[in-house]
Amino acid sequence: MPNQKILYVTTEMFPYQEDSNMAMMVNKMALKMHQEGNDVRVFMPRFGFISERKFQLHEVIRLSGMNIIINDLDQPLIIKVASLPGERLQVYFIDNEEYFKRKQYYQDEDNQPFEDNDERAIFFARGVIETIKKLNWVPDIIHFNGWMASFIPIYLKNYYKTDSYFNDTQLVLSVYNEKDLSLGDNITEKLKFDNIENLKALEEPTIQSFVIESMNLVDTIVKGDEFLEEKLDKAFEESKTPKNEYVDGGSISEIY
Repeated sequence: MPNQKILYVTTEMFPYQEDSNMAMMVNKMALKMHQEGNDVRVFMPRFGFISERKFQLHEVIRLSGMNIIINDLDQPLIIKVASLPGERLQVYFIDNEEYFKRKQYYQDEDNQPFEDNDERAIFFARGVIETIKKLNWVPDIIHFNGWMASFIPIYLKNYYKTDSYFNDTQLVLSVYNEKDLSLGDNITEKLKFDNIENLKALEEPTIQSFVIESMNLVDTIVKGDEFLEEKLDKAFEESKTPKNEYVDGGSISEIY
């Protein structure tokens, strides 16, 4: 159905990342819905390896300048934007010197998880929500891809639960096989600072546990990878949320 406002929130998208199924799927979905006449926008982190010069990123001054408070610390929110190469499709990048300048995703050179991965996810989630509100653009559909994006339903249903801005927005979550890293015990206190408590994910805070938590907070869940790892597949099958099996990115309009 054309003329919908559709927001894709993702941690990966081609051509900014080239070697993952998620990156290709998000690119396919966004282009498909854009070409069908929908108002499509994409939000993702501005990881340090994404070349601002190559992809012609520039800062959006009117959207930047907000501060996101993480665990009682002010972190400046910087918004950059680019058009998907060859398309009139805007991609917004959530940036912050502290969280996203580094060249790796979630692990250091010794394959140890970054200690602030939890803060990076919180900052990204809140940054997306606050920026959308500042744009004064209410999406009909938000489609989440990647574990950092899965923090957004958690924030919408808790921290922002009295905010009516997204009341009529359909929430869709694609589930992918992402490496299951620990998010550390300190995440409990950081979420508690935002009055978010009693999450099952906090019993064993990992990347996958937060994806599983968000499965039950959205309107539809979809398999982003055709075959999910055992833990994710079990949670997918047991979830009471309406679900779709694997849908190729070019066929995504079937579930909206």
